[in-house]
Amino acid sequence: MSTELHLTQQEGFEKFKHAYRAAIKGVRIKIEILSEDFAVRHDYNPIHHLERRLKSTDSIEEKLQRLGKEITLDSAKKNIHDIAGIRVVCNFIDDVYTVADMLLGQNDIRLVEKKDYIEHPKQNGYRSLHLVVSVPVFLLDGCEDVLVEIQLRTVAMDFWASLEHQLRYKNEKHHSPMVDLELKACAEINSALDKRMQGLFDELNSME
Repeated sequence: MSTELHLTQQEGFEKFKHAYRAAIKGVRIKIEILSEDFAVRHDYNPIHHLERRLKSTDSIEEKLQRLGKEITLDSAKKNIHDIAGIRVVCNFIDDVYTVADMLLGQNDIRLVEKKDYIEHPKQNGYRSLHLVVSVPVFLLDGCEDVLVEIQLRTVAMDFWASLEHQLRYKNEKHHSPMVDLELKACAEINSALDKRMQGLFDELNSME
């Protein structure tokens, strides 16, 4: 039987969680300011809505166990990049890259990892742009660099991903290859629609 303490029992746990909450708040405010500035300059806001998430303690411990890592705060910081998460849902495909470029253009944001599942979708059809960034969080005892995962996707991509998750969660015991094929087919239809909507948007803008 493991004698390793749960994360909640370890010294510094509250500071650990607070730093990630602060990082989420800082990135969210930064994105909101950038999108508002873009709207002022271009009379158009590329962001449909924002969502934020702090990974639960149980989820962090489960992931560390799955990775075969120590169940410690230092191990969590080192091995898990999505403890703090923000989802940016944009209107169109080009908006995803516009918002990503605006954010990464900030001199206090450091890109740690980038995975473009729009250009290279996952096998199941999932599409999204994933960025892991390091942001400074200023606390009473100094500045701490904290990782935040940012998922950027269109409304259509978010629609598919949300329903795909619901279908898999509810039918996990009755899963079949047919479900995989159908979900991937839906993802392709969804992607084609996304591209057509982008084309319409571009065409309308060119007429102004």
